[in-house]
Amino acid sequence: MKKIAVLSSGGDSPGMNACIRAVIRGAIYHGVEAYGIKYGYNGLIEGDIYKMKSYSVSNIIQRGGTILKSARSAEFRTPEGRKKAFYQLQRRGIEGLVVIGGDGTFTGANIFCQEYGVPVVGAPGTIDNDLYGTDLTIGFDTAVNTALNAIDNIRDTANSHDRIFFIEVMGRDSGYIAIQSGIGGGAELIMVPETSTSIEDVIHTLGQGRNHEKTSSIVVVAEGDEEGGAIEVAAKVKARLEGKDFKVSILGHIQRGGAPTAMDRILASRLGLAAVEGLLNGKRSMMAGVINNRIVYTDFKECINTSKPLEQDMLRMVKILSI
Repeated sequence: MKKIAVLSSGGDSPGMNACIRAVIRGAIYHGVEAYGIKYGYNGLIEGDIYKMKSYSVSNIIQRGGTILKSARSAEFRTPEGRKKAFYQLQRRGIEGLVVIGGDGTFTGANIFCQEYGVPVVGAPGTIDNDLYGTDLTIGFDTAVNTALNAIDNIRDTANSHDRIFFIEVMGRDSGYIAIQSGIGGGAELIMVPETSTSIEDVIHTLGQGRNHEKTSSIVVVAEGDEEGGAIEVAAKVKARLEGKDFKVSILGHIQRGGAPTAMDRILASRLGLAAVEGLLNGKRSMMAGVINNRIVYTDFKECINTSKPLEQDMLRMVKILSI
């Protein structure tokens, strides 16, 4: 393999730049020409591809976002779009592809690999940490620490005014950010999509806090909880529980940005290099991940079709430590 390319697709996550850096420099180290593709699969279809050198990725390891930009591509979901993408690789002699993203990115890559035989290896770049085949995804640790910092700041206000705060974090289908930031921030209750927490449970927990003479409470709500986001949950509780001051904070996209933590920079560097070396060693249609601190490769189909469960010990811990 003499030429490979890298793209980032879907939602951005802190550490993507560190991963791109590792892909480019890892390829060059192994004597392979490295190319960057801008704007994800859209850029691949349009031929927005350029050769990169070692200096092309200087001074980016500490930056959030992605220098290659990112986009969601409706056209790549069509056979015609993928045919255009293959033509762009073929005309440049690019023989392998590293894709950085989540399950949507890997779904497209898997189909592309099956249709045209292009070797593709993925690096898991998503703050949700919801991909099977890796203990951690690029950007998750930074997102948790960003949310945790916000929770700590809100706790000061909650204590000063004897308030109950409902704090919404990202997690449409996954509660990993909510669980980790909630435990780290000492939340009284954490609501996640994977488990059912009724409004009655919320009221009971808050009532217990009052019985233990707590003057404030933090409820962390993943945006995809079955009771709704933080605004909906707070409204339902307020209708049933009188005599307390309720506030809502939605953290939103601040969790996606910012300088990546040391953990994310190192993880992204490991996975970027693992993706390159996986390609050179014959891996196809697989994701590079880390399990028990060891590099592993998991088939895209397994990553996409297998759910990653929350650790039940974490949920149990929340209940015990919230009293």
